Amino acid sequence: MVARGWKYFFGILELNIRIFVLEIRIMTTKLTLTVEEKVIKKAKLYARRSGRSLSELVGNYLDTLTDDTNNKEALSPKLKKIAGMVKLPDNFDEEKELRAYFENKHL
Repeated sequence: MVARGWKYFFGILELNIRIFVLEIRIMTTKLTLTVEEKVIKKAKLYARRSGRSLSELVGNYLDTLTDDTNNKEALSPKLKKIAGMVKLPDNFDEEKELRAYFENKHL
C-alpha cells in the first residue's frame, strides 16, 4: 500500500511517499518423492517454461487434490471437454454391457 501527500511551501512542491510492506511467512517442509527420471525432466521443463518452480507446481497440485471445498462430483476441464462426445442409444444397458465385457475378459 502506498500513501502519497503533496506539500507546497516557499515555492517548492514536495512529494511525500510512504510505502507499507506486509510480510507473510508460510511454514514449508521438505518432501522427498520417488518419481521416474523421465517424468521429472518433463516436469522441470514445464515448470521452467511456465515461470514457476517445480515445488510450486507440486504444492498447488497437492493443495487442489486435498481441498475439501472441491466438489468431488465436479469434472476436470479435460473431461468436461470430451463429455457428451459419445452418443449412446436410448436403450443402452450399462450393467449388461459391463457384465458382458468382464465375462469375455475372464474366459
